Parts: sequence; structure tokens; C-alpha cells
Amino acid sequence: MKAKDNKFFDHAIEKLNEANQELYRPEEDMVSFLVCKNSQYAIENYLKGYLLQQGVEPGNYKTIDVLFEECKKFNKNFEKVNLSEFDCKAQSMDERNCNEIPKVSNCFKIAESLDNFLRTEKIIV
Repeated sequence: MKAKDNKFFDHAIEKLNEANQELYRPEEDMVSFLVCKNSQYAIENYLKGYLLQQGVEPGNYKTIDVLFEECKKFNKNFEKVNLSEFDCKAQSMDERNCNEIPKVSNCFKIAESLDNFLRTEKIIV
């Protein structure tokens, strides 16, 4: 099971890096959709990786909100991660889109804070 959850974490880190690279392009060159989607995929994969580490099959959970709630059942410290600014956490991945720069910036910050949390908790290194 360890190898599979590492794939989720590896994919999350890759998507977070892609979002970061896109976010820091000049505004006229930035594709906000890519920042948004890559940040969302990072968040989703971090949560799925954590659940898989706990022996839970994450495919049963279709939204970030549900994944996040399930993660909190195993580790109350997940409450330190603030998803309140993440507007599309209750939608499935196929339905989530945002193109406004402040919103995509929020998505990226949330993905980055989740990455930092998982590193602080020594869940990923």
C-alpha cells in the first residue's frame, strides 16, 4: 500500500509545482485555469494519499470536502488546514473551474498549506 499512496503524494507535489510555475508567470501570460486545476488536483491527491496510508480506499469519496472530513477522522490536526476559502470543495473534480486570479491564488495557497501541513506532520518528506 505504501507505493500506491506515494504515487498520490508524488502526483500532488508535481501538480503543486506546475500550479506554482504557472502562478508566477507575468499576469498576461498566466493561464489561470491551469493554476486552478493543478491546485485542485494537488489537494485531492494529498488527501487521497493520506487516506490510503490509513488503509482507506479513497475512490469511494468524490469531493474534496468529503475526503477532507474523512482525513480529520484519522488525524484531528487536519483541522489546522483551512479550506474555507476553497469555493469548490463540495463539487466533483469535473465540475470545478475558476478563472479569476484571486480565486486561483486562494486555491494555490490552500494546496500549499496542505503540503506544508503534511510535511510538518511528517506524513510526507
